Amino acid sequence: MTSTVIYEGELRTVATHLQSGTEIETDAPVDNQGKGERFSPTDLVATALGACMATTMGIKARDLQVDLRGMKLSILKIMKPDPRRIAGVNIIFEFPASLQVDDKQKAILERTAHTCPVMYSIHPDLEVKVEFNWKAAVAL
Repeated sequence: MTSTVIYEGELRTVATHLQSGTEIETDAPVDNQGKGERFSPTDLVATALGACMATTMGIKARDLQVDLRGMKLSILKIMKPDPRRIAGVNIIFEFPASLQVDDKQKAILERTAHTCPVMYSIHPDLEVKVEFNWKAAVAL
C-alpha cells in the first residue's frame, strides 16, 4: 500500500504517505465549487509531473557530477470542460547562475526530464510544453 486518502467533507481530502506519514491536504478549486485553499487533485498531477522531471534530472545530474540545487520549475495547469480534465501542462525550468554545464550535459538532462515515469504515465492527449532556460547557467 502506498497511501490512504480520507475525505473530510467540504470537498477536502487528506492523503497520507504510509511509509513516511507525510500528509497532503487537497481542496477543490474555486472554479469547481471548492475553496481553493490547498492543492487540488489536478494541481497535484501537474505538480507531480514537474517534480518527477526534476527528480529524474537530479539522478542523472548526480551521475554527471552536476549540481542542480536551486533549479526552479514554474508549472501552469490548463483545464478543459466536458469532460472536465487537464488539457495541458506548461513547465518552465530556471537554472541557478552557479550551475556549470556544457551543451552535451544540457541535452542529456533535457532528454532525462522528458522521459520521467510520470511523463510516460499521463494520457497522450495531455499537451505538455517544456521550456528550459539555461541562460543563467555558466557554459563550459
